[in-house]
Amino acid sequence: TSLLFRFLPFLHWLPRYPVKDWLLGDIASGFSVGIMHLPQGLAYALLAGLPPVTGLYSSFYPVFLYFFFGTSRHNSVGPFAVISVMIGSLTDSLLPSENFLESVNGSNTTVNEAQRDAARVELVATITVLTGIFQVALGLLQFGFVVTYLSDPLVRGYTTAASVHVLVSQLKNVFGVSPVPSSCLPETNVGTLVTAIIAMVAIFIVKELNHKFAAKLPMPIPIELITIIISTGISYGVNLKAKFGISVVGNIPSGLKPPVVPNVSYFGQVVGNAFAIAVVGYAICISLGKIFALKHGYKVDSNQELIALGLSNFLGGFFQCFAISCSMSRSLVQESTGGNSQMVWIVTFVATLLLNLDIGLGASVAFGLLTVIFRTQL
Repeated sequence: TSLLFRFLPFLHWLPRYPVKDWLLGDIASGFSVGIMHLPQGLAYALLAGLPPVTGLYSSFYPVFLYFFFGTSRHNSVGPFAVISVMIGSLTDSLLPSENFLESVNGSNTTVNEAQRDAARVELVATITVLTGIFQVALGLLQFGFVVTYLSDPLVRGYTTAASVHVLVSQLKNVFGVSPVPSSCLPETNVGTLVTAIIAMVAIFIVKELNHKFAAKLPMPIPIELITIIISTGISYGVNLKAKFGISVVGNIPSGLKPPVVPNVSYFGQVVGNAFAIAVVGYAICISLGKIFALKHGYKVDSNQELIALGLSNFLGGFFQCFAISCSMSRSLVQESTGGNSQMVWIVTFVATLLLNLDIGLGASVAFGLLTVIFRTQL
């Protein structure tokens, strides 16, 4: 029995869940984190060189699995920028766009994006499954003891350096720079640059207002959500892609994909990278988990966290997910908005499962808004 409770921690805390004390905070927190999952999932998939929809898959399956196996009450698992950059370097080196060029009208050449994306999804799914195998194996071998050697300066230095890598990797997208021959100067899409600057300025201003008037506001202004809604509306209404050449995410297929067995022939090529992703992903998660656990007076099981991450990645790889970790920004939002457990997303999941995607989303949003209003009026 004790082994079962250790392997499935939710069996221990779920029957003791304090509904009166935690439920409203968890719902409000889940609504806030769920909002962040959408744009981050899409963006981190592009960062990994994958179709945007894979980011949504990676924001769903691993989160669902971590609920059963994880021990941290505040970590928000899912796509994380550093892991996406590591995966993106692999997709670019092993399956570059140049491998999928085809001639058009006998003279011009273009990239067959559908063929490239399918090949990259297969490659990354295999990496994700292998990453999960490494993490589960390390957890069963009690590798979690290494967390005692992760000092605070080490973690802070690593995460700061990782954020610089992410920033640098995104500069070409922010400035709309397209690759050109080395003999020419880079071409910058002015429309993309202007759009990025306006969005960043708007977010910065509202973030400052949130900080300045934190005591007076009943809840923080969800500027990320507002920016997404307004920019999407403008892009669609003005047709920015056709008129100014501004890149858009494009069509996102609906529904979920059936499981696919990974291509094991890739194992030999990516085994070293998969091990690095496994260790880095775990280091981030356990570091955040220990910080929140110390602050809120509970413990995280370092070996069980390895197993939880490993199973999330291993099973997620069969559903076209890419390797996940814990997002620092989402975890902080989950904690600061009143989240106390991994129940943060249950209402959305149940509503979407029992209804359909659009009605489920509407019901979840309405329920989330009602709970926020209820909290602010108490």
